[in-house]
Amino acid sequence: MIIGGAEDKLRKPTILKHFVALSGGRDARIAVIPTASSLGREVVDVYDALFTKFGAARVDSVRPESREQAHDPALVKALDEATGVFMTGGNQLKLSAIVCGTPVGEAIRRAHDRGAVVAGTSAGASIQSSHMVAFGVGGATPKQRMTQVAAGLGLVDTAVIDQHFDQRNRYGRLLMIVAQSPQLLGIGVDEDTCGLVEDVDGDLVMRVMGKGAVTIFDGARMVSNAYEATRSSPLLASGVVFHTLPEGTVFNLSTRALVPQEPVVEPEDADELAEATRDLRQLARDIAAADATPAAIRRRLKLRRTTTRQTPDPTQGDHR
Repeated sequence: MIIGGAEDKLRKPTILKHFVALSGGRDARIAVIPTASSLGREVVDVYDALFTKFGAARVDSVRPESREQAHDPALVKALDEATGVFMTGGNQLKLSAIVCGTPVGEAIRRAHDRGAVVAGTSAGASIQSSHMVAFGVGGATPKQRMTQVAAGLGLVDTAVIDQHFDQRNRYGRLLMIVAQSPQLLGIGVDEDTCGLVEDVDGDLVMRVMGKGAVTIFDGARMVSNAYEATRSSPLLASGVVFHTLPEGTVFNLSTRALVPQEPVVEPEDADELAEATRDLRQLARDIAAADATPAAIRRRLKLRRTTTRQTPDPTQGDHR
């Protein structure tokens, strides 16, 4: 679960509730990793209270503050027993520098491989990709050196994830990375928005939920001058395929294609469509019988509708 940060925790905490449900509901054992956060125990207390409120059986804090602590067997054990792992926001470079390539990092990957839900918000979202935005400035135009990249956990392969995407105008820096490495799929997630990634028949498929959108930059066939641009000059980025994916959209990250969805018809619309279909069928029968002109048929159809609406329901009594 790739969460773009600032997820709703009070009014409509849909994303966090969904995380607990996927983690096992009342059987959920959740490990919270707050390493990226500059806050103390408070950040764990917030998520502990929320996840417990939503029905989780147990919430553990797994907070290594150095690579040495990330070798602690007790922290590894908590992750090996978890049905859900949640990484908080904060400084993603700190999270990557302490966790990646350590027993704690490997325990997160093992949890993911065995089917536990691995979720992260803000910094905890960025670290899930193979390549991670370390830091950088905002802006709509991609420019050379406007951001730097570090290694992530690689749960979403050949991709780079950015967060707070639209709110902090991070289009340029994500596009800069894609321009430099066109094989990477650029994924930008808005606040209070989640990309739920699942393995479907060997493909990574993402379903979007939340109030914002997920933006995709696909540079597989792009033309760029990133290899020769100097200093902080604007970059050429031509032929990039751009996707904006709102809630309910499904996207295949492996094939880089939108997954078509069946249209959803509201109940009241379905009733109107059914009535219109009945009228058309009756009209076709009348025309086939050739017993009246089209104008007469239209008058007869109008009269039938009026009579249907005015005829009292015999099952209803007189309530005068």
